[in-house]
Amino acid sequence: MANLLGIVLFALGICLTVALHEAGHMFTARAFGMRVRRFFIGFGPTLWSVRKNKTEYGVAALPLGGFCDIAGMSSQDEFITEEERPYLMYKKPWWQRVIVLSGGVAVNLILGFLILFVVAQTSGLANPNADVRPVVDEVTCSADQLDNGELAECSGTGPGGEAGIEPGDRILNFNGEPVETFQQLREEVLVRPGETVDIEVERGNSVLEFPVTLDTVERLVDGEMVEAGSIGLVQRPLDIIEKHSFVGAIPATWNYSMYMLNATVHGIAEFPSKIPGVVASIFGAERDVEGPMSVVGASRVGGELVEANLWAAFFTMLASLNYFLALFNLIPLPPFDGGHIAVVLYEKIRDFFRKIRGKSPAGPADYTKLMPITYVIAAALMSVAAVIIVADFVNPIKLLG
Repeated sequence: MANLLGIVLFALGICLTVALHEAGHMFTARAFGMRVRRFFIGFGPTLWSVRKNKTEYGVAALPLGGFCDIAGMSSQDEFITEEERPYLMYKKPWWQRVIVLSGGVAVNLILGFLILFVVAQTSGLANPNADVRPVVDEVTCSADQLDNGELAECSGTGPGGEAGIEPGDRILNFNGEPVETFQQLREEVLVRPGETVDIEVERGNSVLEFPVTLDTVERLVDGEMVEAGSIGLVQRPLDIIEKHSFVGAIPATWNYSMYMLNATVHGIAEFPSKIPGVVASIFGAERDVEGPMSVVGASRVGGELVEANLWAAFFTMLASLNYFLALFNLIPLPPFDGGHIAVVLYEKIRDFFRKIRGKSPAGPADYTKLMPITYVIAAALMSVAAVIIVADFVNPIKLLG
C-alpha cells in the first residue's frame, strides 16, 4: 500500500512540476500583456478542459509534459485573430520575450531550491564537500557468514590488524591502485581469498605500506555460500548528512543545489550515450541505475522510497527532477525553451550589426526554416521516451534492490 502511495504521490509531483513550469510561462506572458490561448498538462487528445478569461485550461491524454500556447510566439502563427493582434508575443520587446521563455525554467529552479531548503531543515542534506575518504575505524577478526545472513563468532585482530594497520589510518592504495571509498576496498578484497596484497595507508604525516594476507571466509552471495576474501577492517562512519537551521539552510541548500546542477549538466551530456544501454536492458541486459528514467520509472522509484520511509530521498529526487527539467529545457535547439531563446537573441544580435551598417531591423525570424530541425528533434524525443518507458516496464530501475 505504501509503495502504491509513493507511486501516486511522485506522479502527482511530476504533474505539479510540469504545471508550475508552464505556469511560469503563462504568468510572465500575462504580466507583459501577451495573450495566453491554452494552458495544458499533457499532449494529444483532450480529456478535460475549461475556458476562462479567454484561456483554455485542460488535461490531455499523454502525460509526457505540457504546453502554454501564447498568441504570436512567432510571426508564422497561422491562427492569429484580429482581436489578438494587440497582444502578440513576437511584437513585444526582446527582453520581455526572453523572460517569458525563461519563466518555466526559473520556476523549476526556484521550486527545486525550495524543496531542498525544507529537506535541509527537516531531515538534513548531504554535504557534497564532506570527507568520504576511506578511514579505518577499528580492526576486527574475520568471520564466516551464516545462512541467516548474520556473522559467526570469531576472535583476534584479523589480517589488517596483524599486518600493522591501525584505527585512524586512511587507506590510500590497494596493490598500487588508488582507493577512493571503503566500498571499493571491500570489492577488491572480496574476490581475493587467501591472497597477499599490498595496502598503503596514511598515518599522521607518514605514508606506510603493509603486506596483508587476506583470510578466506564464507559469504552469502546471490543465495549461495562462496569463498571470499576478508581483511578485518571497519570503516569510520561517514557524517555527511547535516541538518540545518533556517538561516544555515540557505547556504547549505545553495551549495547542494550547485552540486546537483553540475551533476545534471553531466547527466544531460551523457544522456545520448546511455540510450543503447536502455535498449539492451529491454532484452535482458542489466539496467544502469544511473541511466535515464521516464515518468513511469521515476514514479516506481518514488514508490520504493516511500515504502522504505525514505521521505527525504523522495523529495530530493523530486528536486532533482525540477533541476533536470530546467536545464534540459535550456538546450538551445527547438522545440526547447532554449531554442526559442536562441532565436530571440539571434534577432537581437543580427539587428545590432544591421544598425552598425546603417540598416533597419530585419524583423522577426522565419521559424519555418527551423521546422525540419524541430520535427527531427521532436521525433527523436518521442522515440527515446517510448524506449525508456518500455524499459521501465520490462526492466525497471530498483534503487533499493
